[in-house]
Amino acid sequence: MEKELLRSQQAKKVTLVGFWANAGLTVFKLTAGILGRSNAMMADGIHSLSDFLTDIIVIVGFKLTEKPEDHDHNYGHDKYETLATVMVSVALLIAGAGIFKSGLSNILKVVHGEGIRQPGVIALVAAIVSIIGKEFLFRYTIKIGNDINSGAVKANAWHHRSDAFSSIGTTIGIGGAIILGEKWAILDPIASLVVSVFIVKVAVQIFMPAMNELLETSLDREDMEWIKNVLRKQSAVIGFHEVRARKLGNKAAIEFHIMVDPMMNITEAHDISTDIEQTLKSKFGENSIVTVHMEPYSEEEAQNGLHYELNG
Repeated sequence: MEKELLRSQQAKKVTLVGFWANAGLTVFKLTAGILGRSNAMMADGIHSLSDFLTDIIVIVGFKLTEKPEDHDHNYGHDKYETLATVMVSVALLIAGAGIFKSGLSNILKVVHGEGIRQPGVIALVAAIVSIIGKEFLFRYTIKIGNDINSGAVKANAWHHRSDAFSSIGTTIGIGGAIILGEKWAILDPIASLVVSVFIVKVAVQIFMPAMNELLETSLDREDMEWIKNVLRKQSAVIGFHEVRARKLGNKAAIEFHIMVDPMMNITEAHDISTDIEQTLKSKFGENSIVTVHMEPYSEEEAQNGLHYELNG
């Protein structure tokens, strides 16, 4: 429990750093977009605003995850972290779609003969500041996310990286429009359009595994086979069946039935169960929930049950 509390504190600390940085960047970029007459910078500012809002989601999510197991949540509150990851990805998807729509709208204006104004230098300065700031936030956040194995924090880190890439595209578009003159002002919305596609791609990549976890999808085949191999290597385990496993935030819930010699005493059976549990927790996290169902081996039942796997 103490380790989980420390993990939550680290997650909230790194998210708070991003929270205040995003607040400052959002105000700066939106102001620069308005004063610099840049649609790309306005879109970039809206993207930073989505970062700011998702920081709040992550902080609230980890606050809920800190709560201990209770009568209504026997497996703990780790799913709140997964839910926060889904919400971050949805916010990122919405931001990407909004930037795409804005960029496409301005490109169509030019196609139909309408002019768009050349962006100002302040918009270019804001884009460069954003690249530097967001890349720093990405590197800092992804390190913490990997250290504490948090999908929500890592998703938030990629949100920072997508904003950095968005600002790179914005810099190219704004810089090109300024250097090449007003006739090339269309580069500004083209840049925002290209970057929006990247943002949507990242959002989908974050969304799918988190949603699968919420829907109780089993661990991947490689992990499931690893679990079965642990059971196969136990000489006292005659066979096993009904192996099930799923993710719970940064841990796993694993259960299975193993068949042992019906003459084995309870102490030996308990030692086998403990050994298997410790092996599994060494891979999936010490807070993982491992449920072992012990069964006396019955040759007739094993031979008739196609779902059984016999060792040796």
